[in-house]
Amino acid sequence: MAQNREHIYIAAPGFKGLNTQDSPVAQDATFAAIAENMVIDKYGRIGARQGLNKLTTSATPLGSSIGIESIFEYVDHSGDKTVFSTGNNKIFTGTTTLTDVTPSGYTPTANNWKIINFNNHAYFFQRGHEPLIYTDESGSGVLDNISDHSHSTGTAPQANEALAAFGRVWAADVTANKHTVYWSDLLNGHAWTGGSSGSLDVTTVWPTGHDEIVALAEFNNLLVIFGKRSILLYSGASSPASMTLSDIITNIGCTARDSVQSIGTDLFFLSDTGVRSLGRVIQEKSNPIGNVSKNVKDTMMISVNSEALNIKSVYSPEESMYLLFLPTSFEVYVFDTRGALEDGSHRVTTWSATRVLCGTRTADGLLYLGNADGINKYDGHTDDGDSYSFKYFTNPLSFGDPSRLKMLKELSFTVIGGSNATVVGNWGYDYTEAYTKQSFTISTSLIAEYGVAEYNVSTSEYSASIVIDVAKVKATGSGKVATIGLEATIDGRAVSLQELNTEAIIGRLV
Repeated sequence: MAQNREHIYIAAPGFKGLNTQDSPVAQDATFAAIAENMVIDKYGRIGARQGLNKLTTSATPLGSSIGIESIFEYVDHSGDKTVFSTGNNKIFTGTTTLTDVTPSGYTPTANNWKIINFNNHAYFFQRGHEPLIYTDESGSGVLDNISDHSHSTGTAPQANEALAAFGRVWAADVTANKHTVYWSDLLNGHAWTGGSSGSLDVTTVWPTGHDEIVALAEFNNLLVIFGKRSILLYSGASSPASMTLSDIITNIGCTARDSVQSIGTDLFFLSDTGVRSLGRVIQEKSNPIGNVSKNVKDTMMISVNSEALNIKSVYSPEESMYLLFLPTSFEVYVFDTRGALEDGSHRVTTWSATRVLCGTRTADGLLYLGNADGINKYDGHTDDGDSYSFKYFTNPLSFGDPSRLKMLKELSFTVIGGSNATVVGNWGYDYTEAYTKQSFTISTSLIAEYGVAEYNVSTSEYSASIVIDVAKVKATGSGKVATIGLEATIDGRAVSLQELNTEAIIGRLV
């Protein structure tokens, strides 16, 4: 009697990103169980991230510290750019050479600076430290204590959070006062008394009776005050003395100051239940449908809750991704911002072994990432000349019937790019991590069936110089469910996975 055969065709493997949250057997096959050192490109394919090209020639100024803990690009009115970074309890300028510009006699005890750009100055805030101000005078920048600035008035709060918005500098999260928002005089970030400067105590406004300010942001012409467990939205912040409470969000707050990022029409931030979209939260209040990280929530939050260092993030519109850096575990969660899935979550992949602690997007659209080696540029497909690996694995595939034995026959991977690269196909049964492996080498030229029609004409999204190869692997073994994976070493060339085809013989009940 002929045995039944079942076929699974995944047109865009990993298209929906990681899903470590739902039951693995019942999942849509376009989710991935592992998507390591990968991104989702503009065509919806899952492929290798770009590389980290080290710009800093010597990490000696960082000493034995963990590395660069924050990066910021300041742009003055004339368009001159200065890259600031912090580490080893120092403040640096430059990318190739880290030049210590910490003011003489000023001794930072931490590197968790919030740096903002306002009215031709850069301002540096950190809890327990007098704020600093940078002024670019005739091309020769000077970083000083804010109290030493010639036009400084009043005492600037030693705040941990700062925001440049509505024509002034806002500050909050002082050591012994986490319930007051302070603002400077109009257009004068170093004037903290007189004029239209002032403060607002939100103690009686918290919906839960007690909370503390973590972050500030501007959203849709509203001043957003993030507490740990709630969010306050004020309208009329252009005249702060008369601004009014517009809305209150309960049971959702922000747990990491530097997780807040504007992604154009929305704000992403990290809450105690995952990465959230402020726009969706405002619409749906505490409804969990607005959870951007829904598909990886539990796995990600285990790392978040054990984080001993400062969580950072960056948004790159050029790469359409929001990166969340977890420095203790060196994990990076990469959220695709091109659009949400049906349930409001976003597609997510991860990066590993990058040791990245922070990042910034420059005015020229470059992405700079900080680690123990200094400042790196996100570019190319090597990590400072060294290769790195990516991994893609499906969730367990039951072929529609988890009660019957399956015997995989042939795995077919359609791979784009990576000319002459070595790729390893993996398969295993019944939730094992001891996979059977078979390697193959990607072609150095286009194979015949892709050398015509839509793949090789002037209007095609693929040019004739891009390698498109189909690798077929003869599988062995049997089990109730099967897991399939692909690993590749990235050494100067991008690699993406376009299609996955597999066939299984369906056997007896087990």
